[in-house]
Amino acid sequence: MKPEKNQPSQSCKIADLDRFVAGFYDMIKSQGYIRGTVELYHRTAQSFCKVMIAKRLELADLNDAVAGRIITKISGAASVTAQKHCRYRLERFRDYLIEHADAHARPVPKIDMSSRACLKREYETYLKDQRGLADSTIYHCLRFYDRFLTFKFGDGLGDLDTIKPDDVTGFLLKLREKQSAPRDKSTPSHLRNLFKFWFWSGRTKRDLSKAVPSTRQPKATNIPRYLPPQAVNRLIEAARDHKRYGRRNYAMLLLIARLGLRAPEVAAIGLEDINWRAGEILIRGKGQLHDRMPLPAEVGEAIVDYIQNERRGEDRILFVSARPPFRRFKDAQILNWILRKAYDATGIKPPQSYIGSHILRHSLATDMLRM
Repeated sequence: MKPEKNQPSQSCKIADLDRFVAGFYDMIKSQGYIRGTVELYHRTAQSFCKVMIAKRLELADLNDAVAGRIITKISGAASVTAQKHCRYRLERFRDYLIEHADAHARPVPKIDMSSRACLKREYETYLKDQRGLADSTIYHCLRFYDRFLTFKFGDGLGDLDTIKPDDVTGFLLKLREKQSAPRDKSTPSHLRNLFKFWFWSGRTKRDLSKAVPSTRQPKATNIPRYLPPQAVNRLIEAARDHKRYGRRNYAMLLLIARLGLRAPEVAAIGLEDINWRAGEILIRGKGQLHDRMPLPAEVGEAIVDYIQNERRGEDRILFVSARPPFRRFKDAQILNWILRKAYDATGIKPPQSYIGSHILRHSLATDMLRM
């Protein structure tokens, strides 16, 4: 970007902006994006700076309102299908300016200090510290906190001691009208967590968790559904055939099939959790319980092959996305996707309609009992 004539006072600012654009370009490039994507980020950052120069804005002027107008103007000029991605790139450049150019930081959201919001934060702490629940479970517990209170009191927080067993039943019946899975056990479980917290913290005089009815269970079977060892091995080998991330998929399924891990436990493994000298791996289980397990040679070799030949990025979690910037997965659903692809590739019929990676865990347990 060249300074316009008769505007010598702009030269220093333009030079500074060019320097930050170049730094942003290097950062995006280092994250492993393909050349076309890197150039797209570069042009987006240049467009942001051009608007700043045209409006004679300094970095000190770049508060939330000003930055928002610039982002809206540039992204609005893009095609409808490209606007979302354009805005994302612009927001990332703004974050870069905040971090490296001392631009105005994003405003800190106001904390809701209402009694209902304060109790919700206390409940979240209880679920995390006292119960040791996973973040995904805490998320759903907090959703039912809001849903039940809205059902009983509307937008506010009434007297919790006025809640009766009939209110619990009425809430469940209302949900039942909208749910397609009447045997879902999660809803009663989330409600029990909530009522136990209220009783534990002295908010209610009686434990309402005992008023939550049990979920009707399907007819019991002698053993859980499973796959024979030959089928499990075929699925694992099929996962290895993917050209771009077969090594990662193979190692992830192998951890479940050989060690009986849960999908979230596989997704949570960090690079530092593997003790190569001792041949052990740290598993972060449910309830914040950590256990060390022996690392079989077959599994260790698969992980080493993945790290040396396929894994990229700076994230310290072992298994990361194959797309830039190579970050950890938001949840463990990736394993269900991998297994679904393996079923399609092998033609093996799943033993149940829901395709979940737990079938490998059940298959291992069944095979061990038969030994």
